[in-house]
Amino acid sequence: MHRFSSPWGDLDLTRYPAEPREQLRAWDAADAYALQHLADTGRAAEGGRTVVVGDRWGALTTALAAGGTTRPTLVTDSYLGRQAAEANLRRAIPGAPAGAPASAPAELRTTRDAPPARIDLLIIRVPKSLALLEDQLHRLAPAVHPGTTVLGTGMVSEIHTSTLRLFERIIGPTTTSLAVRKARLVFCTPEPGLARGANPWPLRYALPDGIGPMSGRTVVNHAGVFCADRLDLGTRLLLAHLPDRTGPDRVVDLGCGNGVLGTAAALANPDAEVLFTDESYQAVASAEETFHANAAPGSKARFAVGDALTAVPPGSADLVLLNPPFHSHRATTDAAARRMFTTAHAALAAGGELRVVANRHLAYLPRLRRLFGNGEVAAANPKYVVLRSTR
Repeated sequence: MHRFSSPWGDLDLTRYPAEPREQLRAWDAADAYALQHLADTGRAAEGGRTVVVGDRWGALTTALAAGGTTRPTLVTDSYLGRQAAEANLRRAIPGAPAGAPASAPAELRTTRDAPPARIDLLIIRVPKSLALLEDQLHRLAPAVHPGTTVLGTGMVSEIHTSTLRLFERIIGPTTTSLAVRKARLVFCTPEPGLARGANPWPLRYALPDGIGPMSGRTVVNHAGVFCADRLDLGTRLLLAHLPDRTGPDRVVDLGCGNGVLGTAAALANPDAEVLFTDESYQAVASAEETFHANAAPGSKARFAVGDALTAVPPGSADLVLLNPPFHSHRATTDAAARRMFTTAHAALAAGGELRVVANRHLAYLPRLRRLFGNGEVAAANPKYVVLRSTR
């Protein structure tokens, strides 16, 4: 937990899940810059509907709610970010429920929920993915009006000419601030009747031949999901080295992304039941559409947004497939992979298997051997390895 000094008072904020070994904070200079600008201009106190998009760990939402001048609506693609926002809101405003009730200090929505019908103050934490920004601007544009204040915020390294062009093309004329502590603000003026074109998301494309059960199959990618328009090389390697299994397997596509791995497992073994899970709401929606576009009638699947496999009963899986991330926003960290490995170990039944694809330079094999007591390289190419451990 770290202390954050906002214009409306000091807040104790944490990320989710709390990682004692990680020193990453739940806010950065871009959050602080946006909040100070809103306080200096008095915009946050003017009333109306405030919407905060992509608030990574709830710093913006919590500070605005704690200020007591507005009840913000948070729109997020991240289950972990939502959990962090709920915890930070409860800590900042004791006794107040978090979430949807009218008495809650903030309303929490996902990127898959319908956006508010009217927005008077729109604050956008610029995401790493331009695609996600494009999709969200398209979805939110009908709710803004000539009196809406649109404020973007991000670190200088996150705001590019292409970022500004998206704001300008979809919302209206756009300018930027000077940089402060390597952060920058984006000012956008809504332009009524702007010809913004159609939202291109989700994107559908056909996979090439030669990749096992997914050859020629359709993939559906909602905006912001890894490898939107092509199959990444790591997943391609794992698809070529899926275990040959039959019968009523309980398979988990952990960190499912667009669901290619779990769909391939279902196509290879029609008797399997596949759980697709990810911390991204966009990813789980993509996986569900990819599965239903390809699976045979009667194929069994479940779809869940969550924190790795913490909600999965122990001993309930026979096979876990995983292509773990190694970035958390701007930070390179193996915290997500470690949590995935640990929760997969707990979820697997005796004799169950975890199969992981990863960059060769990541030292995952020693970690898996410590956790499982075994581990081996099942396949490799110059850039990636497929690792195998059994419970």
